[in-house]
Amino acid sequence: MKKFKLIIFVLAFFFAANSCSDFLDVAPKQVLDESLLTKPEDMEGFVTAAYARMTDIPSWDSPFAPWWSGSLRSDDSYKGGGGTWDGDGWHFMETFVGVTPNGWPLDYPWYVSYQVIQRCNTALQRLETITEDEFPARNARMGEMKFIRTFTLYRIKLFWKYVPYIDEKVVGTSSAFESVPNREKDMPNDLYLWEKLLNDFKDAENLLPESQVDKGRITKNAATAMIARVLLSMAYEQDERHRVTTINKDRLTEALVYLNKLTEQEGKAVGLCDDFGDNFDIAFDNNTKESIWEIQYSIDDGSSTGGKINRSEGLNHPWQWAGFQCCGFHHVSYTMGNAFKTGTDGLPMFDTYNVGSYADGDNEFFGKNTFDPRFSHTAAVPGQPYKYDPFLIFEQKAIRNPAEYGYLKSIKELVHPNCNCLLYDGWQFNSMNKRMIRYDEVLLWKAEALIQLDRWDEALPLINKIRERAAKSTIRLRKADGSPILNYKCETYKPGINCTWTKDFAMKALQWENRLEMACEGRRFFDLQRWGILEKTMNDYFAVEKNRFSWMDNARFTAGRDEYFPIPLPQMKWAKGNYTQNPGY
Repeated sequence: MKKFKLIIFVLAFFFAANSCSDFLDVAPKQVLDESLLTKPEDMEGFVTAAYARMTDIPSWDSPFAPWWSGSLRSDDSYKGGGGTWDGDGWHFMETFVGVTPNGWPLDYPWYVSYQVIQRCNTALQRLETITEDEFPARNARMGEMKFIRTFTLYRIKLFWKYVPYIDEKVVGTSSAFESVPNREKDMPNDLYLWEKLLNDFKDAENLLPESQVDKGRITKNAATAMIARVLLSMAYEQDERHRVTTINKDRLTEALVYLNKLTEQEGKAVGLCDDFGDNFDIAFDNNTKESIWEIQYSIDDGSSTGGKINRSEGLNHPWQWAGFQCCGFHHVSYTMGNAFKTGTDGLPMFDTYNVGSYADGDNEFFGKNTFDPRFSHTAAVPGQPYKYDPFLIFEQKAIRNPAEYGYLKSIKELVHPNCNCLLYDGWQFNSMNKRMIRYDEVLLWKAEALIQLDRWDEALPLINKIRERAAKSTIRLRKADGSPILNYKCETYKPGINCTWTKDFAMKALQWENRLEMACEGRRFFDLQRWGILEKTMNDYFAVEKNRFSWMDNARFTAGRDEYFPIPLPQMKWAKGNYTQNPGY
């Protein structure tokens, strides 16, 4: 069990801010005015407040929750829960019908994001008033605050495309913040905000140290990775209707510089875990080279709420089984489950994969197919071992509503029921860290850049490295008698033997590898968004899925609108006409 010391740091203009990690040990303070906190030793408190706000969000509609923001809006997963009525705002999101700027669940993620951003800005303003001689950690802390602020802006930019850029230079009364527009009207696209994010991540990289004594603090590699991620996004230039019009090779070339900084450290500061499952095991929190940055959670840390539990995924545990209480949300879609099937050559079945499903019976789905091992790291299935325990068999009764959401339960974000990291207080939570940047992603980003730069032969070993690790990740996937749960078969790409490695084929292989490696982790929607293939992918998905579930009948992705959320109406009103609504809303 992760137990961390906790203090309470209260500012007159903040909510109570509780720390979530062992590095945030600062002296308790009473309610104080910000102007009194000027000493170097006070600076840690401002940094604590910013870190804390990422983890003390008491809601499952957190902006850092990957499952609703990037998985159920893609072909990865279904919402789950009691039915389409249960969290109906998310149902509208997954069918792209009925999404409006009004209220839940869009206003809260926007609102909370700017709380995080403002805490970072306040910390930066205070850190600017002292010198490094007075506070030796000054530059590192400034880098951490710039990173968290910019990462938060990056997240909500993916949600809304056009959001107001507010940094530490924006000060004053409410009118000063209200007057910041969500887009620069004299610029033809969103380049203004991309440039701001890019420069801020570069500033953070310059300020951050290569390593930190305290676990959980952000390091230089996290900023380097985000620079590359932003440049990769910027390379796919969009018009006003969100269509990809150009792939900017200069951006890709620059991204490659930063990706090389990371891959050159392989085997030292970064690298792949031997087993894919290490990424989804609480025993490996803050304990692998693959995790470049993870959000810290805690339990039994002395706080009134029992800890900084991951409340953003508190609805996703199995339904009233093995000690779990709630709530059966987030199921692997049958389309996603089928994507793990492999052919006789051990490669993905790109064009013929999406036939049949678990609902057709075990023999049809499992008995007649071979699978990429990552399927069993991604989905819990009735009759199969749960979370790497061969003696704990997942039962059908743990599936809350199979008639509407199928039998494949998303499992990466979940823990074993015996884990002392679980908390139930009316909802079910766990304290496993959330890995936000991993080295496997970095390898895939690099492969993507190389392919788009017409260097697809150089991408081959990177993609194969990911597949080789997947093929070996079967040690945990055993029944009680030691036999494998499924018939696993995952081969590498061998040009001239099992494939013809052209640019088009390489890009298809890259996109598929992204899909399998990051399945149900909230990346899929944004990958499709970047590549400009959301409309075709989603409408093809709906065409198949409506034959499996009737609630899919009205689902339809509308290009030029559904790539992004509408700006929440409460925020439009608050900005007094300074925000421009997204097209289609």
